[in-house]
Amino acid sequence: MGVVTQGRGPGPKQDRSRATRKRLLEAAVSCLAEHGWAGSTVSVVAERAGVSRGAAQHHFPTREDLFTAAVEYVAEERSAALRALPDQDRAAVVAALVDLYTGPLFRAALQLWVAASNEEQLRPRVTELEARVGRETHRIAVGLLHADENRPGVRETVQGLLDMARGLGLANVLTDDTARRRRVVAQWAAMVEDALG
Repeated sequence: MGVVTQGRGPGPKQDRSRATRKRLLEAAVSCLAEHGWAGSTVSVVAERAGVSRGAAQHHFPTREDLFTAAVEYVAEERSAALRALPDQDRAAVVAALVDLYTGPLFRAALQLWVAASNEEQLRPRVTELEARVGRETHRIAVGLLHADENRPGVRETVQGLLDMARGLGLANVLTDDTARRRRVVAQWAAMVEDALG
């Protein structure tokens, strides 16, 4: 007679592996945002995450694997946070969308974009990732804004909002642009409300 085993969840080894992977991804985003591509090596990330370089390479065989996975991971986390936002007025949604582009994720993504512009092996991966993240962000924005893209000009209004938010994020990279950004966000919120009705 065979032994019947109870179905169990992931074991402690799998839990540790997932926790290590998560620490590496979060450390990679922080390093990229703080030190840029040139200063962010697998060794630097592994040290920050508190794991060995070998453990880092077990999860991510190449530097490109690590950093594209890190930006994708945080983008997914931000998308989940956006999807979880309670139903609120459009001005609050506009502000939340702009916040996407003024934090460490945008700084890290920007560093990855710059590196991809100079590194042939990285460019296709970053281009594909950015296209996917951009489509998902647009889709979420449409939902949060209760926008009807069947109406003329609505798709362009939502995309213009996201492009404006990215521009504000760029302005914020070199200097704290909070005061000006608040005024611009308020104006855009009013424009979005008028355009979307």
